[in-house]
Amino acid sequence: MAYGSPAGGRGPGGRPGGPAGAGARKRPAFKRRKVSYLTINKITHVDYKNVTLLRNFTDDRGKIVPRRRSGATAKEQRMIAIAIKRAREIALLPFVRD
Repeated sequence: MAYGSPAGGRGPGGRPGGPAGAGARKRPAFKRRKVSYLTINKITHVDYKNVTLLRNFTDDRGKIVPRRRSGATAKEQRMIAIAIKRAREIALLPFVRD
C-alpha cells in the first residue's frame, strides 16, 4: 500500500474491518420530530376505559407501541402504558391478538 493513499492503509470503506463504502453514507439533513396524538388533541389524562384511544397505541399484535413510533413524551408514554395494562387486566384489551 502506498503511503499517500486517501484510505490511509485501510479497507475501501475507510475504516478497518468495516463494510465497503461505509464512509460514503449520508445522513438526512433534518428529521422532523413526531408530535404526539395526545398533545395534538390536548388530552391530559389517559383513561383505561377509553379503549378506542388505547388501540391507537398498540400494534397489530397487541404490543404497546414505543415512543419513537408514537411520538409521545415520556410522561404520556407512562400514562399510556399504565392505562393499557389496566385495560388488559379487566379484559377490555387483549394481551395478544391473533
